[in-house]
Amino acid sequence: MTAPFFETLWTSLPIPALVIDQNNAIAEVNPTGETFLNASAKSLRGAPVWDKLHVDAALDDAVTRVRRSDSALFVNNVDVGTGDRPPVHCNVQLSTLVDRDGYVLILMEPRELAEKMGRAMQTKSAAKSAIGMAEMLAHEIKNPLAGITGAAQLLSMNLSGDDIELTDLIVAETRRVVKLLEQVEQFGNLRPPQRRAVNIHDVLDRAQKSAAVGFAAHMTIRETYDPSLPPTFADSDQLLQVFQNLLKNAAEAADKSGGNIKVRTFYELSLRVQRPDGSRRAVPLQIEIQDDGPGLPPELESDAFEPFVSGKENGTGLGLALVSKIIAEHDGWIAVDSVPGRTVFRISLPVASKEDAE
Repeated sequence: MTAPFFETLWTSLPIPALVIDQNNAIAEVNPTGETFLNASAKSLRGAPVWDKLHVDAALDDAVTRVRRSDSALFVNNVDVGTGDRPPVHCNVQLSTLVDRDGYVLILMEPRELAEKMGRAMQTKSAAKSAIGMAEMLAHEIKNPLAGITGAAQLLSMNLSGDDIELTDLIVAETRRVVKLLEQVEQFGNLRPPQRRAVNIHDVLDRAQKSAAVGFAAHMTIRETYDPSLPPTFADSDQLLQVFQNLLKNAAEAADKSGGNIKVRTFYELSLRVQRPDGSRRAVPLQIEIQDDGPGLPPELESDAFEPFVSGKENGTGLGLALVSKIIAEHDGWIAVDSVPGRTVFRISLPVASKEDAE
């Protein structure tokens, strides 16, 4: 394999990575490591590693042991920081480099990301089974409901007063249940995305304009766009559905007097997702939709994207599940971070390649 291949491999690592020399000075850092340390590779090279990396464990001793034994060492559950921002809970791996005497590779895997992706993979098959069962039940239940509605309407023709009110209630409630079942069927029958090169900001602008004259008319929407973002490879209509759903959730979280929604886009090469064929793809295009509402109930945050989980009164629990499904089918990733007064939904999408654009 050629040197360019290994350069590509190094650049593509989805977790922060450093190489230190015999004197524990930083010899190299990957792009994700630059983001993690909030510094450029040029400014980091040659700097003492423990001046730039703050760890609540004796990693300097661990590095010495790795050099002596010429083997790998794992240090789990440690806080890693830079001294100028809160530390990140990580698993750290140390190993020597072949043909580079005294050089040590340091890999840092943020545990929060690993745990979130692990939970998503564990629940994926269960969610798929639940949706399959719900689709079957929806189809089977709609027919008898139609019969109940028809019978109630026939009865009302020969009734009056309070009795008509009761039959009207039966008709109204059965129609509400039918509408819910149709949403379940729609979730299961979402068409495959018709993907092409799409400008994220064009879709966000469409979603904001629709929200501003409708469900979010009482909200103040502010945007912070990175105008240099390249296009993504997506179905613009399905992305519009995602953004409108998240904006609607943010608007509904506020009280009637209104609130604030912030829409932000930026570029961050720090995450890769696994595609159905087993390959991995970078998702550097970041979209954040933030509101200042009360936040998600703590017990629901980790399950927010699972079907039939809802914190709303009379909620179906399908809105965020549909959002998650659409983003997954676009080889993307979605996560939520929520505390009272600040809820952020973050979407990560891939860049459209030249082949995608063509």
